[in-house]
Amino acid sequence: MQLRTCNEKRLLRPVLPSHESQHQDFSNKAAILFRLQSDEWLHTTQMLQRILQDFEQPPLTRLRTLVQAFIRSECDEAQMRGALNDAAPLYRNAPEAQQVRAAGRQIFATFTEELLPEVGEQIRTAACDLILTTLSSVGKDFSASPRTEEEITICADGLADMFSAYALALNERRTPLTRASAISSSNE
Repeated sequence: MQLRTCNEKRLLRPVLPSHESQHQDFSNKAAILFRLQSDEWLHTTQMLQRILQDFEQPPLTRLRTLVQAFIRSECDEAQMRGALNDAAPLYRNAPEAQQVRAAGRQIFATFTEELLPEVGEQIRTAACDLILTTLSSVGKDFSASPRTEEEITICADGLADMFSAYALALNERRTPLTRASAISSSNE
């Protein structure tokens, strides 16, 4: 269709935005979503710190509380995370995201010293990495589908039970676990 008058062009302008206008809208949407996600990261880090530094509670209780809160948080923010990933897939590499992950990891690493007092540094570091990786992966995968409160509770409790059993098993060993000692103990 050929436009014949300036009035027709003016009437169609809002309906057919320019390429630059579409790009601007996309950028604004990504920026808003990123800001919301940044706020959520800050909230999650503060929650992590508040739970893990509640010294009135024993470490295994704090671990359970953290797992329950984290899984619930992942389910609550899943839609926003998906929208942001669609709008700006590289946001996870942003300096803000890296800073939040580093802060969260440091808080948890400090907590594992209390959770695993009988464990050597190398095993404690490996346990910290394993728990955080598992928690993050399960949270992301589990929250990909809408969940009921009951499903969230069952998942979080099961994950907390696994982490608690792992921490207790590591603390019960009196000698540092190495690959060689693990192989020899499995042969006995």
